Amino acid sequence: MQGALVVLFAWGIWANQPKAVTNSLVGLGVTLAPAVFERNSRVALDPFLTLWLTTAVVLHTLGSAGLYASLGWWDHLTHAASASFVAAIGYIGVRAIDVHHEEVQLPTQFFAVFVVLFVLAFGVVWELFEFALDVISFRTGIRMPLAQFGLDDTVRDLMFNTAGAVIVGIWGQAYLYGLGERLVEALRAAD
Repeated sequence: MQGALVVLFAWGIWANQPKAVTNSLVGLGVTLAPAVFERNSRVALDPFLTLWLTTAVVLHTLGSAGLYASLGWWDHLTHAASASFVAAIGYIGVRAIDVHHEEVQLPTQFFAVFVVLFVLAFGVVWELFEFALDVISFRTGIRMPLAQFGLDDTVRDLMFNTAGAVIVGIWGQAYLYGLGERLVEALRAAD
């Protein structure tokens, strides 16, 4: 998948597509984050999480290379995929806190609600970021790698973010439940 990002970067340069160039470079950097984390913390991450992250990044980069414009549903797919990964990270983080701190006792039902609220908050911040980029683009004339396409687009984005979060909140707990514990134990062992 990293090879696909390199190909998209080269294509973006060849086709004079700055969005594809920027998004593939940023995406490549994001896909390297798990390896950097593993090297610095000496904690092996779950391979499926790395695949999940990389898939979301590649889907977004393909969208910026033209699929957003040609396939109306591509934006919805990428928002659901990205939101599901953000939900997983939020779930693992809160689960790790629940396991690590004895004074924190969170009921199991809380996790699903937290995942949805976490993704909604992240989605709102992301949409505000896109809005800020639009303002900067309008004032400077510089094309930005991300764009907001009006209020309807923002609401649809948040709906698909919520869908990704609900999927993780309901079915993802079976897979993610032990990852928080394993992460805390691995970090303790690395110290």
